[in-house]
Formats: sequence, structure tokens, C-alpha cells
Amino acid sequence: MNGTDRDTADTVTPAGWPVALRGVTESVVTTLGPNDRWNVAALGLHAPDDPSDPVTARTYGRTRTRRNFAERGGGVVQFTTDPRTFVDAALTVREVDEPVLPTADAWVEVTAEEVASDVEGDTTIRTWALDPVEHAVVRERVPTVNRGFGAVIDATVAASRLDVPEFDTAELLDRLRYFADVVERCGGPAEREAFARIGEVTGWRERADGDEE
Repeated sequence: MNGTDRDTADTVTPAGWPVALRGVTESVVTTLGPNDRWNVAALGLHAPDDPSDPVTARTYGRTRTRRNFAERGGGVVQFTTDPRTFVDAALTVREVDEPVLPTADAWVEVTAEEVASDVEGDTTIRTWALDPVEHAVVRERVPTVNRGFGAVIDATVAASRLDVPEFDTAELLDRLRYFADVVERCGGPAEREAFARIGEVTGWRERADGDEE
């Protein structure tokens, strides 16, 4: 399949990208910081309507990804099914020596150009157009659906919003309780380990227990 073929009516493989995208596809991005180490962060990729248009992504506030996109002009977007990688990328400060992570199934080096900026409350939201430079598929897998994996990804979003004034903390803790139950019932060892990591990083369980008292 070439870079301009549509896979289905709902997915599109943008030119120069190694995978098909649909809606907002979750990825991990590494960007080179001023210390010459690669910062690891979560990044949602907005699929274009037309495969010839650029993929876009948003940064919220003064993040390391925003800084490195602006100063370095790009990074390396990676696709992985390892939930522990997503948790560390979304909720911790992680820096590595090499741009491609061992858990990446595919990667694409991109340039990043800011194409829009908006403000919500005290947060500046920047939209970046990502253009591919080169890419590689490291390993191919037959996709399977695991509800526990999906719950981990959603939980990282909820956990990252704790103590953000625009979001209700009690509601976020309720979501995390629900996601914890899904992971326990439907996840495998990797998903359970990843969810335990969310608790270690954020202390949400202690806060949820205190909220119930």
C-alpha cells in the first residue's frame, strides 16, 4: 500500500507515514532537549481528512514537547502497544539517550511547524503540523482488542488532569476507580503493571480513599 491509499472509509494512511490513522491516534513522541537527551511524552495525532494533508498534534501549556518542537523543529513519533510506555510518557518526566524506544513497533521522524494557537483559561494550546522525514516499521503484529489497555490510556488522561482547575477532581477520581476495575477484570499483567504505575506516580488511590471518608 502506498502512502496515499485509504485503508477504509474511516482510516487514512498519510503520505510518508508507516501506519494508518483514525480520529485521534495515541502515540509517544521523543524530542531532543537542550541537554541533548530525548524527552519522552504522549502525543495525540489528529488524522487529516485527506492523505495529502499534514497530520496535526496539539501541545498544552509550557511542556517540554512544546519547547523542543519550537527549538529543534521536530521529533520522532512512535507507535507502541506497551501500556507501561504510555504511562511513563504521559505522567512522568522521562529522558533517554536514543530517540527510538525499544517498545516501538513503528516510528516516523517528523518536522513540526506551529500552525495555530489558542488560549483556554490560563493554558495556551498550540497546533503543530507534522511532516514526515523518514520512517520504519520495526515489527508487525495482528491487532487485538484488550479493554484493559484502553482503560490504561484513558486513565492517563484523567490522571494528568488531577488538580487542573478546569476539571472536577471528584469526577476524575470516579473515572479512575472505574478504569481500575476494568483493568483488574480485563487487563493482562502489562496493563495491571501500568495501572499500578499510575497510582505510584499520582497517589490517586489515597486521594480516592480520602474522598470517600
